[in-house]
Amino acid sequence: MTKIILITGASTGFGRDTAEALARAGYHVFAAMRDIAGRNRGHADALRSQKIGVVELDVTDDASVDRAIASTLAEAGRIDVLVNNAGIASAGVSEAFTPDQAKVLFNTNVVGVLRTTRAVLPAMRAVGDGLIINIGSVLGRVTFPFFGIYGASKFAVEALTDSFRYELSQLGVVLVQPSAYPTNMYASIQQPADAARAAAYGTIGEIPGKLFATFNGMFSAAGAPNPHDVAAAIAALVVLPKGGRPARTVVGQPFGSDAVNTATAALQQGVVEALGLGHLATLKV
Repeated sequence: MTKIILITGASTGFGRDTAEALARAGYHVFAAMRDIAGRNRGHADALRSQKIGVVELDVTDDASVDRAIASTLAEAGRIDVLVNNAGIASAGVSEAFTPDQAKVLFNTNVVGVLRTTRAVLPAMRAVGDGLIINIGSVLGRVTFPFFGIYGASKFAVEALTDSFRYELSQLGVVLVQPSAYPTNMYASIQQPADAARAAAYGTIGEIPGKLFATFNGMFSAAGAPNPHDVAAAIAALVVLPKGGRPARTVVGQPFGSDAVNTATAALQQGVVEALGLGHLATLKV
């Protein structure tokens, strides 16, 4: 039976590539995005031309999420896989970001994951099956200076994913941790709104611009990382059997996040067992 897959943030970048790759592999894919009649109309039409369903979905809006999931279930009958890909990035002097900017970022990157997950889970639990793939980041495990607010949101996704993974062990909840890749996310990256605060840092405040230049150089060089790596990693997780999927998959240069994953796994399992909840990590067959 062909899997039904819904991907958020699928107009461009990792989401778009994943939607197209999974559709080519024979899955019934729904690409979710904002404003399909406006700024994303061209993207929506291009996806429809590939026999990919397009769904209007804004992860920051409860009603939009509920409508999108309901319409997908009405059309397809079920959702086998949810890929929580929608997100925004930010980089710059942390003090120079306003609280309102941080709220926007967390509402998208963290609360957005909760919204979509809550919306699909009743249908998944009703059939006792389903897979949720959250797109995190290596910056949810290690910290780059000047990426603190973005990293904080991805650290939060780590915790949320782990908790759901235990609570929903009879389904499946996993995390993909991409490294730096040349996608449109960097073109639309959130930068600090309080320029005066950033300027007060002097030469230190100039470091984020130099970091962007370094990344852009890396992305345009021969042998630059291929964003399709992420779509390939997601596709590999989809085909793995329940109980056989790794909790975390690092994609690209790990910057030590793989070592953190390894070191943390046993400690985390020990915490759960100390709480008397070790059975939550066991798949019933």
